[in-house]
Amino acid sequence: MRNNKIKKSVVAAVITTSLFSVSSVSFANSSLQEVVDHARQDIKNSAYSYVVPAQAGKLSTSKDLYPALNTAKASYQKARNEIIKSNVKNKDLLLKNLDELYNEHVTKGIVPYIDAYNYADKYLDPIMKEIKQAEAIKDWDKLEKAYHKLSVQLKTRTAILYRFTGKAPRDLLLVQYKNPANQKRDELMVPVTIFMKTKEAEAYLAANKKDEAVKVMESINLLIEKLPSTSSPIIKELLAYVENISAQTKAGFTLSLMHVNDTHARTTQAPKRLTAIKEVRAENPSTLLIDAGDVFSGTLYFNEFKGQADLELMKLMDYDVMTFGNHEFDLGNDPEGHKALKEFIEKSNFPFVSSNVDFSKDVNLKGLFNVNVSSNPKDGQIYSGIIKEVDGQKIGLFGLTTAETATISSPKDVTFTEYIKAAQTMVDEFKKQGVNKVVAVTHIGYDDNPTVDNDLMLAAAVNGIDVIVGGHSHTKLEKPVLVDKDSTGKKKDPTIIVQASQYSEFLGTLDVDFDGEGKVIGHAGKLIEIKDQVADPTAAALLKTYSSKIDTINKTEIGVNAVEELQTPRTDGDDTKPSVRKNETALGNIITDGMLLKAKKYDNKVIMAFQNGGGIRAEIGQGPITVGEVITVLPFGNTLATMEITGAELKSAFEISFKSYPKENGGFLHVAGAKVEFDSSKPAGERVVSIKYKAEDGSFVDIKNEEKYKVATNAFTAKGGDGYDVFANIYKEGRVTDLGLSDWENLQEQLQLLKTVNNKTEGRIVDVKK
Repeated sequence: MRNNKIKKSVVAAVITTSLFSVSSVSFANSSLQEVVDHARQDIKNSAYSYVVPAQAGKLSTSKDLYPALNTAKASYQKARNEIIKSNVKNKDLLLKNLDELYNEHVTKGIVPYIDAYNYADKYLDPIMKEIKQAEAIKDWDKLEKAYHKLSVQLKTRTAILYRFTGKAPRDLLLVQYKNPANQKRDELMVPVTIFMKTKEAEAYLAANKKDEAVKVMESINLLIEKLPSTSSPIIKELLAYVENISAQTKAGFTLSLMHVNDTHARTTQAPKRLTAIKEVRAENPSTLLIDAGDVFSGTLYFNEFKGQADLELMKLMDYDVMTFGNHEFDLGNDPEGHKALKEFIEKSNFPFVSSNVDFSKDVNLKGLFNVNVSSNPKDGQIYSGIIKEVDGQKIGLFGLTTAETATISSPKDVTFTEYIKAAQTMVDEFKKQGVNKVVAVTHIGYDDNPTVDNDLMLAAAVNGIDVIVGGHSHTKLEKPVLVDKDSTGKKKDPTIIVQASQYSEFLGTLDVDFDGEGKVIGHAGKLIEIKDQVADPTAAALLKTYSSKIDTINKTEIGVNAVEELQTPRTDGDDTKPSVRKNETALGNIITDGMLLKAKKYDNKVIMAFQNGGGIRAEIGQGPITVGEVITVLPFGNTLATMEITGAELKSAFEISFKSYPKENGGFLHVAGAKVEFDSSKPAGERVVSIKYKAEDGSFVDIKNEEKYKVATNAFTAKGGDGYDVFANIYKEGRVTDLGLSDWENLQEQLQLLKTVNNKTEGRIVDVKK
């Protein structure tokens, strides 16, 4: 520090002496001399403030320098003004010397130094930090962007680091900022080029331009040899990416699939579905068409034609394979048993796959099942698995049906075996026959009840399944899901899972790329919305032969009389009026009574049922009730579900039900088997006073927070619809079972049980506000 002070004083003395001796300046008074001397010192100090610290190895920040700069500017201006006002001799020379000093130390010194520091601190440094962060998380997309930003800066703007006087601070800025930036740019030049070219090759592959992709990957090989190191995690990540894309450019195979699931007799959608199928086949005739089950049950078309209407339209679509959903077994307890299913299978123009279902004891079905895997499957037969040849490649397909079918449908003499074991057996059998591309066609649910079965667990448990085409959970997987870890988190060969929602709303498509050894190396898939398609004229004409009869049935009376209109009132903005979305209604009670009665047939532990008011869409007029009226009340094709729930969760749900009162809430719950009291004068979230369920002896018992109960509702609500997060969590935990029973059919059955109905309520939901 003492040496620095000596340097500053010596330099100042030399500059002052030389300035005035050369100029032969004379002052009229000592006051002017003091002002000018003071200004010169402040100007020089502004330069010392960044030069001297740099000589000691420290860069001065902008914040540190602004006081010195401002002082120099002020002193300079003051001295200049004083000289101009004075009558000293050689005034012009004095001004010239002062200006030259200011230009040297301020204009060419501290000001451009501050600019240079700010540039380094606000541009170069953040980009370098961005690069460091991208390297840490191995994000090559971010790294590429940061690299380009750095390159632009180094090419176009770093001249600013050289524009000020002072060698020591300039050298220090270069050492601390520019040199590391240059080094990092040079270090990343080859890896980033490799990454960019690999992305280019990937884009070519996505556009089906394999030859172009091959050429790009060939140019990358030369660059890889120039990599300075291949041991860092970020470079390993890059090389893995290169290897993946490179594998896709080599000899391989792409399997293309179309898939649907859970159409549930939405027969009217079939002509539009056929148009979508034809469009896909026009681009790729080798595409397989797969149905993952539950063609049966859900509309009047099934009630009337027992699957034959759907089958005739499916024949036009030329399916390759189908597996069985739980609803294919709905008629097992009918006097004719599975006769309708037998006819559906026998009249089909495609084979069925099922590896965990035993048909041997069923009178109707036992003769249709073939235990062995077939490479030449016949239409109208069931196989444990089949082998299809597509563009010279062997594809193994097998089927699975949820074991829940035993309790949520009527399989009668049809039984189900453990699905993981059945799947592993099929994979092993395909391997024996030289098949290394395997598709599981499943009706077990994407993320359904984990205590029973689901696709995610199947993918994690069985290595060797390349694709799972799923159904049952009605899951809308807009993009395929890749599972590449087993249940312990250990890496496994990838399995792609797809599912196309429900009710023939979508046609799913999937392209899977395999390498020469049959390993999945890439995939792409999407859902095609059916409603946007134009109906195929041939299918539309065929549909007409069935729809005319359905139109007649819609007008058919169900044998029930409404003594008075069953209303679904709305407030129309007047909160004083009653509404189906905030008050108990007779129609809501009838709907939930039917839900509770039906649910109890499947699980006698169910204590109550509830229905969201927003799902009740129309009233029923006075007089004879028609099938069409019933369907209009519940038009969404919802299904009945049961749920295991705690008392505390049930209370949380009813708090949501009452949250908007007296305003309407589509999630308002109508209830059967219970009485619920609430206090609308309390804040939302604190309104439930009591929830009681009806015991077998007719008494009402208080719900206890810690107890677990079984309740019934529609699948939409059970999955968290209308903002019921509490139900969404229960569904994710596997405590929901979708019985798959049509809501409007349940309502019709309940109305027929009652024979006559009126618009009276019973005080099931009461506001106890005082």
